[in-house]
Amino acid sequence: MESYLNENFGDVKPKNSSEEALQRWRKLCWIVKNKKRRFRFTANLSKRGEAEAIRRSNQEKFRVAVLVSQAALQFIQGLSLPSEYTVPEEVKAAGFQICADELGSIVEGHDVKKLKIHGGVEGIADKLSTSTTNGISISAPLINKRKEIYGINKFAEMPPKGFWVFVWEALQDTTLMILGICALISLIVGIAMEGWPKGARDGLGIIASILLVVLVTATSDYKQSLQFKDLDKEKKKIMIQVTRDGLRQKISIYDLLPGDIVHLAIGDQVPADGLFISGFSVLINESSISGESEPANINESNPFLLSGTKVQDGSCKMLVTTVGMRTQWGKLMATLSEGGDDETPLQVKLNGVATIIGKIGLFFAVVTFAVLLQGLFNHKLQEGTHWNWSGDDAKKMLEFFAVAVTIVVVAVPEGLPLAVTLSLAFAMKKMMNDKALVRHLAACETMGSSTTICSDKTGTLTTNHMTVVKACICGEIKEASSTDKSFNLGSAVPECAVKILLQSIFINTGGEVVNNKDNKIEILGTPTETALLEFGLLLGGDFQTERLASKIVKVEPFNSAKKKMGVAIELPEGGFRVYCKGASEIVLAACDKVIDSNGDVVPLDKVSANRLESTIEQFACEALRTLCLAFMDIESEFSAENPLPCTGYTCISIVGIKDPMRPGVKESVELCRKAGITVRMVTGDNINTAKAIARECGILTDGIAIEGPDFREKTEEQLSEIVPNLQVMARSSPMDKHTLVKHLRTTLGEVVAVTGDGTNDAPALHEADIGLAMGIAGTER
Repeated sequence: MESYLNENFGDVKPKNSSEEALQRWRKLCWIVKNKKRRFRFTANLSKRGEAEAIRRSNQEKFRVAVLVSQAALQFIQGLSLPSEYTVPEEVKAAGFQICADELGSIVEGHDVKKLKIHGGVEGIADKLSTSTTNGISISAPLINKRKEIYGINKFAEMPPKGFWVFVWEALQDTTLMILGICALISLIVGIAMEGWPKGARDGLGIIASILLVVLVTATSDYKQSLQFKDLDKEKKKIMIQVTRDGLRQKISIYDLLPGDIVHLAIGDQVPADGLFISGFSVLINESSISGESEPANINESNPFLLSGTKVQDGSCKMLVTTVGMRTQWGKLMATLSEGGDDETPLQVKLNGVATIIGKIGLFFAVVTFAVLLQGLFNHKLQEGTHWNWSGDDAKKMLEFFAVAVTIVVVAVPEGLPLAVTLSLAFAMKKMMNDKALVRHLAACETMGSSTTICSDKTGTLTTNHMTVVKACICGEIKEASSTDKSFNLGSAVPECAVKILLQSIFINTGGEVVNNKDNKIEILGTPTETALLEFGLLLGGDFQTERLASKIVKVEPFNSAKKKMGVAIELPEGGFRVYCKGASEIVLAACDKVIDSNGDVVPLDKVSANRLESTIEQFACEALRTLCLAFMDIESEFSAENPLPCTGYTCISIVGIKDPMRPGVKESVELCRKAGITVRMVTGDNINTAKAIARECGILTDGIAIEGPDFREKTEEQLSEIVPNLQVMARSSPMDKHTLVKHLRTTLGEVVAVTGDGTNDAPALHEADIGLAMGIAGTER
């Protein structure tokens, strides 16, 4: 049976199965009593086809829109365009100057002409009664008016099925229909021959059995639907950062309204249609909407952001213009939600088992009916009454037929695939109680077969609560405990060096220091950025003062391939300054100068370079994450189009950031080892930091530790020798992780689970059999 199932039902994979494979197994399941039940939790392929057609239509629409907008730009520069738009009265009465349909046509159609007519992004913001700096007012009456005019950010969903719908679906079972007909005939014949109530017993017995089966089935299915509804609610809880009433706060994507100012960073999904306000190096992946693989560059000249797309690079502020079902993503999601999730391999194989058992049951039902019929015929033949058939004989044949149908009812395990789906859903519910949100049923099924886990370090094996505990500046190493209220660098560090260190921390950052709703200082950003900003505040720095005093010209956000980020600012006295920070070895290699103990910039000689390298190694061996901060001044002209320099920097400081190991990690690694699962650490950190943490949690024993640049130079033959014993990979790029996972799966035949918490893990998470994303933000990515 196993070989038959693998041959006929083994094409379906845990993820990314082809449509041909999904169609093929459906055709093989020809013995199905009730299609509505059997295929309830399988994908609706026709709806998926409709969604794909919408995508293709969008692709053509957006391509035309871009060409038209590019052509329009050449004509409207400097022109004063007359406004042909009339504001509807109900919109005016609510205090707004633009309606939802007009906003939708601007963004969806990439309509540069209309945008200019309405005064650009600032003009749209004014007409939406919002501010691009402070956002919308949070007073309840104004929020309600906004909802009335523009709608809410929710997609149309199929209304939940009531209990009686499941009763009706249960009645669609072919065998129950046949039994119902048998019961009706039995009632008519029985009453006609024996009268009421004696002649109705058999028929009423069959009807009672049918009702019992229907009620049990409907109750079970209804409870399942409620479980799935709860799971679906949990999966859709996504928070996003916005500015309202001048305060940064997190709200649910469902609470977003036109006029909101949303802050987007790498890996975020654009939660609604909107317009770019400000930002740097923003690349948007629009493949989910248009199918276009090339990312779109978003800036002042192309400010249109579409709901459902993803930020591939950069960060920006966005003005929300259109929400919910008025967006293309809303329309696409409405179709996709009806398409359902892919069925799991176990569900498909159990459908195969049900089909085989159904065939056997049907065969024995036919044999039973034939044997009983033959027995009746032989009995009549012996009595010599084979030419005389009475009502009793008809009733007996009806009973024989009912017995045969009952065999089919009992033999065909229609609820078997449903039972598996229910058990997987139950597993999902149990995992949710342990703060593990499973997005796909197949993951629960595949998880039990894992043979290898490739784990990220930061935020997965460690707590991701980072603190700067050591800093090397002007040749001095200073320490601080996590309980310190301030970080005193002492008299050994000149004031000018501290000043430039604070500028580097506060200007070259992807995080922010803001006042929250309670008017308390809150640090926003990644854990690394938060640790550095906290360090800057402990040194007595003022984030807002430094930011307001700087005119930023260009930002190159942190990139996991380059492992550094940089910012160029225009100096008040003329010229430009570039700040750079990132992986210590990489940034230090770009430095040719250093700040000495007197606060002067001096050439980086071999002795100083060796001292800094040994400091990096010392920090790393103490399991600290190390970062190097550097700067350089540029005398000549610099523009946003120019790339930031790669060399010629001055080293300001090396900082050591502590990220404690999660409790219970060592025990979990040991448990995996006993279960025959190999745990490997794959991280972007320094190799000494990675080794120290790996030893601490029991991952690195007698295996190989390698760096990403060395790993990617290996040939396939060398990889085949190294990978089985590989325990730690440090300084890895996203593609290094992807290569390792692919090699483990394809060459070594492992079932691979990948854990990660950032966008640099995305390719590996996608390639793996199971992707375990740490944190809600990671899950969405």
